[in-house]
Amino acid sequence: MQTRMYRPPSAFGLSDLRYGMRGLNNYHLSCCVNTLLQTLSATWELGDLLEKWEATGVDSHNVPLQLKSVLSAMRSDLPQPAPHHDFLHCLDRNCVRINMQHDADEVFLALLNFIQQQMDDKSLARKIQDLYKISVETHLRCLECFSIQTQSSYHLSLPLHIKEDHNTLESCMNSFFEQQELRGINCCFCSACEKKTSSEQAVRLLSLPPILCIHLKRFRNSHGYTRKLDCRVTFPETFDFHDIVKKAFCTDFAQNDCIYTLYAVVVHSGTAMFGHYTAYVRHWRNQRWYYADDSDVHEASWEEVKSTYGDIYS
Repeated sequence: MQTRMYRPPSAFGLSDLRYGMRGLNNYHLSCCVNTLLQTLSATWELGDLLEKWEATGVDSHNVPLQLKSVLSAMRSDLPQPAPHHDFLHCLDRNCVRINMQHDADEVFLALLNFIQQQMDDKSLARKIQDLYKISVETHLRCLECFSIQTQSSYHLSLPLHIKEDHNTLESCMNSFFEQQELRGINCCFCSACEKKTSSEQAVRLLSLPPILCIHLKRFRNSHGYTRKLDCRVTFPETFDFHDIVKKAFCTDFAQNDCIYTLYAVVVHSGTAMFGHYTAYVRHWRNQRWYYADDSDVHEASWEEVKSTYGDIYS
């Protein structure tokens, strides 16, 4: 799994060159969680909402409470790694086990789910979910009676399939929103025909979130075996959704400004079974890029960020 996180360019915090970044020790294969914590720490909108939460008491089983604590520690300007053992053990009590390798997107979605379940301030919990909420409408057109069914839903990260060749983020996004034919075992039930029929399916955007999380699906499962695709996927530092995915919008889509700027990249190196997670993050105050590999954190360049495009043969 690899993830890119984008936000509107006007949403950055004020520049303050005094601030650096704190690393996180690798504790019982915690590189996946460490990497996610670095991206969440760079998401100042999330930290600000958690700081508004007036939680009562101390609960070692409450994930959002422990997340609030560790993100606060990561924001302090100290040289040593931030303490996060309590957070890791809290995840373990909630069945996100330590001593195991995890998929970063699955853990990210689990964290958002814990926030909805365990925060007693439901209004703040919804605001946190809304930071990432991509609302979509699925159109299903029967190819026998030509009736159209629509269903509204949402994603908290945009799951993009990649091809076993060179890709661009723009081409992956266009593939996600292009119309697809569903036939054979993929036929869907048509309520008008009262049976499963071949159909055409298309996904259209109802609204975009402040934080756009994009999940590049590099893992493939086949015959009980999981393998990783190391093919090349290029991505821009800034893009306008209107320019690259022109047919992705519903007719009543009302947002005018759909420009996003990259601020975090979750990187998986190695194979599907034996890998390691690191991250490139743009600091929310001084806007410099940093590379975070567990406790090792140092300044990086955009050229280094682009090295995560992939392609082991390049």
